[in-house]
Amino acid sequence: MSEFREQLDRAAQWIDEYYRDPRRFPVLSHAQPGDLHRVLPADAPEDPEPFDRIFDDFERLIIPGITHWNHPRFFAYFANSAAPITVVAEALAAALNVNAMVWRTSPAATELEEVVLDWLRKLLGLDDGLHGIVYDTASIGGFTALAAARESLDLAIRERGMAGRSDLPALRVYLTEHTHSHIEKAAIALGIGRENLVRVPVDANFVMVAAALDRAIAEDLARGMRPMCIAATIGTTSTTSSDPVPVIADVARKHGVWLHVDAAYAGPAAILPEFRHLLAGCEHADSLVINPHKWLFVPVDLSVLYVRDLEILRRAFSLSAVYLETSDGDVRNYMDYGLQLGRRFRALKLWFAMRHYGATGMRERLRSHIALAQEFAAWVEAEPGWEVLAPHPLSVVCFRYVPAGLAPEDIDACNQRMMDEVNASGEIFLSATRLHGRLALRLAIGNEGTTRADVRFAFDILRKAARG
Repeated sequence: MSEFREQLDRAAQWIDEYYRDPRRFPVLSHAQPGDLHRVLPADAPEDPEPFDRIFDDFERLIIPGITHWNHPRFFAYFANSAAPITVVAEALAAALNVNAMVWRTSPAATELEEVVLDWLRKLLGLDDGLHGIVYDTASIGGFTALAAARESLDLAIRERGMAGRSDLPALRVYLTEHTHSHIEKAAIALGIGRENLVRVPVDANFVMVAAALDRAIAEDLARGMRPMCIAATIGTTSTTSSDPVPVIADVARKHGVWLHVDAAYAGPAAILPEFRHLLAGCEHADSLVINPHKWLFVPVDLSVLYVRDLEILRRAFSLSAVYLETSDGDVRNYMDYGLQLGRRFRALKLWFAMRHYGATGMRERLRSHIALAQEFAAWVEAEPGWEVLAPHPLSVVCFRYVPAGLAPEDIDACNQRMMDEVNASGEIFLSATRLHGRLALRLAIGNEGTTRADVRFAFDILRKAARG
């Protein structure tokens, strides 16, 4: 047996055992800042080291510092799951070492991306006017969408830039307090500036008020400003609330403003017929982000940006050098549709996942997660001294403990203490948010291995912490 095969076999055995019993690890790492720095040498090794020693150190030094996102009791942020079949796909993609920058550099990588994203589009019920592109994360997808929105205004920014121009009006981006922060980062990076982010009010259910959006745009136009983009969200990070995209789309069309929809988390739920309504109005969106690495069982990172006008995106980013020019005819060169020249073969793992599970298998798993979240919310509502703080249509529940007799100003501290205590135990991992100024605990279900017993365990350990 070759040395390489022996290395693969040892790694494969470790991965197999990891998937068989992930609960043997604490969900949240107990590592302290600087732990790894203290045990690793300050300089790279001068001489080669044997694989067994390297792998021993992986187990001894690295694993204790890992927070296990692939753990069935990981309930923080947006819990996700890397299905075993997709780990195989990742290994194959790494072995092929593809750089899918132009069609010629690996035709199958480009064309598989086109095919598999079209499969996904159809499963989601999206129209055929949207064209998909794989990026690493929604942050880059959102940045790319905002760059396209800016290019759509025909302000000659590509050639003349933005600095020192007296003819360039302030460009405005409309969002809410619950819009993911990557939109704000994108506005900063694109030279829009934080002062030009317009935070539209939300209603009691944390969704954008379309009438307020309409007024904000009209006021900006009256002041000589240029509305650039409306960023609506389907499934916000804090509560999974969804902005009213159909009505927002009407406002966008009325004023001629680019509409970007962030459906990174909740979008995959639209493969369920009973949740197809989540993407209503997206037939009028100019761009839309979906993250298969959040809720379609592929490993981080794989985010999909769907855009309606590929030419605007190409106009924003295309910049070819002689050494990259080809004569391959009518093909897609993905380097033209974003900042990256080098592109990993990410579509392979989504292709493996979609074929392994089929749409039926993916729907079963999403329905299971949603049902578990509803059951958890029912337990909270039935328990004296506990309350649910927001609607919970999908797989995230916002809640808190409100003990009788505790002053309002002390309730946040009580819930923070509870969360810190259960997280430190390593048995579950939760995160939190703030709703109407109050601390809210969040339980997010998204791991393929999560069972009803895991969710019940989470509630029981929280109740125990509340009593303690």
